[in-house]
Amino acid sequence: MNFFDTLSPAWPVFAQGLALSLGLIVAIGAQNAFVLRQGLRREHVVAVVAFCALADALLIAAGVLGMAQALGERPGLARALALAGAVFLAVYGWQALRRARHAHQLTASEGTPGLSLRAAVLQAAAFTLLNPHVYLDTVLLVGSIGAQQPPALQGAFVAGASVASLMWFSALGLGARWLAPLFARPRAWQVLDALIGATMWLLSGLLVRHVLAGL
Repeated sequence: MNFFDTLSPAWPVFAQGLALSLGLIVAIGAQNAFVLRQGLRREHVVAVVAFCALADALLIAAGVLGMAQALGERPGLARALALAGAVFLAVYGWQALRRARHAHQLTASEGTPGLSLRAAVLQAAAFTLLNPHVYLDTVLLVGSIGAQQPPALQGAFVAGASVASLMWFSALGLGARWLAPLFARPRAWQVLDALIGATMWLLSGLLVRHVLAGL
């Protein structure tokens, strides 16, 4: 068995974590607007991006490992959570497809006063950790889905989900000057929401198939 043969089982799991995390994180919200703002101002961008990505990675890892331990000897509960996750993703996808029918945009004002490094990181922490949805998404939903993977592949799932956060926040902060005009166009978000909706439905179907295969 060569090196690539040993890697191959992990790639679908990595891709599933990547797609799930991207689908959940790409949204018009206060955290994304703040990262975009810092990128437009070119103010402590690396620190803000690093904090947001690291916070997501830690929460995702804690969710997957914690859920895996909690569900390890409870296959019935694991299947119930997987089905609940499938329903959540189906509803989330439906909501994204509904949003795709309407015009939205993500903008950030450059006219507000500058922030010190400490203030910028504290604001990033507030937007990240004081949002209850972050725990629902990363710890409960992503954690319970990642915990369904075989123990040897859970690291690949966490890596994929974490890379998605790093990619998104890096693009938002470091590429703000180029991406801001695109994000200000409602049509771009309509296309993005349509892709997110389709992705969430696909992941929901994969979860249901996984549960049925285990019966």
